[in-house]
Amino acid sequence: MTDALHEAWRGVRGRPGRAVMSGIGIALGMATLVLVTGIPASGQADLDRRLTALGTDILVAQPSAASEDAPALPEHAAAMVRRIGPVEAASAVASLDARVRRTPLADPNDTAGIVALAATGDLLRTIRGRLASGAFLSSPGLPTVVLGAQSARWLGITRLDPARPAQITVGDTRLTVVGILAPMPLTPELEQSVLVDWDAALALGFDGHPSVVYLRTAESQVESVRDVLPATLSPELPGLVGVSRPSDALAAKRASQGTFSALFLGLAGVALAVGGIGIANTMIVGILERRREIGLRRALGARRKDIRRQFLTEAMLLSALGGIAGVIGGVVGTFGFATTRGWPLVVPLPALAGGLAGSVLVGALAGLYPAVRAARLPPTEALAT
Repeated sequence: MTDALHEAWRGVRGRPGRAVMSGIGIALGMATLVLVTGIPASGQADLDRRLTALGTDILVAQPSAASEDAPALPEHAAAMVRRIGPVEAASAVASLDARVRRTPLADPNDTAGIVALAATGDLLRTIRGRLASGAFLSSPGLPTVVLGAQSARWLGITRLDPARPAQITVGDTRLTVVGILAPMPLTPELEQSVLVDWDAALALGFDGHPSVVYLRTAESQVESVRDVLPATLSPELPGLVGVSRPSDALAAKRASQGTFSALFLGLAGVALAVGGIGIANTMIVGILERRREIGLRRALGARRKDIRRQFLTEAMLLSALGGIAGVIGGVVGTFGFATTRGWPLVVPLPALAGGLAGSVLVGALAGLYPAVRAARLPPTEALAT
């Protein structure tokens, strides 16, 4: 076997250009395989990390979007929810019928999708939110506002200067920006909003009825609380209260990306097959060019199985080298993608091992016919060419 490997390596090294061209298909297939397994795995690791940090114990209750007749939530909805035993915290927000603008002179129709919400000071504690800068709504009644992460970018307010506080216009009222929220993947609707103090919102025509209630409960009791929440908020029409779990939506979003991973896995298989065909063609052409070498080895005592083993080993070596190059390229690509997203790098080792084994198998299948053909070549005919 050592002699066969030595001869195979000599054959590959003797034709480096052809070896590179024939191994490209295998390398592309392996790189694709690593990418389509490594990127989702890295994303899943990031999701697990975020869910661990943010928790899966947050529920959101609001009037059902499926019915236009859904009644408004009670004014004291958050207090009603807090009376449910396992609930640890609850807070409410309310949609305000007011346009958000950077200045009073801005086009009132150019709101960039930013919505104004009334909120209370305990909202961040309930949803485990964080501030990127400034403070939250800690002074009830004052005309202050906190910007969501995306809203701050859209309004062009990325930093706060206490000496020159920024102001925005909500409706016809100028409000002072006191804080900017950090990104909150579990509640993206808050990222695209501006949060107005609950009491100050009354001046904007707020009727006191919340539109959404956020609550945090004991993780082991999430489903139990979810079951009783509609009847708590609307005893007469519980079916018109919708309850969702933000972490479920985040997990479902990641799961939906698995469909594309399956598609690219298929493409990786096609690339490996094409690479195998390329190796087979290379080996057949190599036999035609090396007929004298084959004839000389046979004349010096090499048996048919020795020739067959040599060419089969060469095909497998070509495929293995292409697979290794593909693994390196795939890991580098996965690392680059994960780094740009802030994800941890995760490359499933079973996928690497299986992919390398698969590439060697493809090489063996691709080299089988050329190896048999080379072994059957008569020495006299080979030396005569």
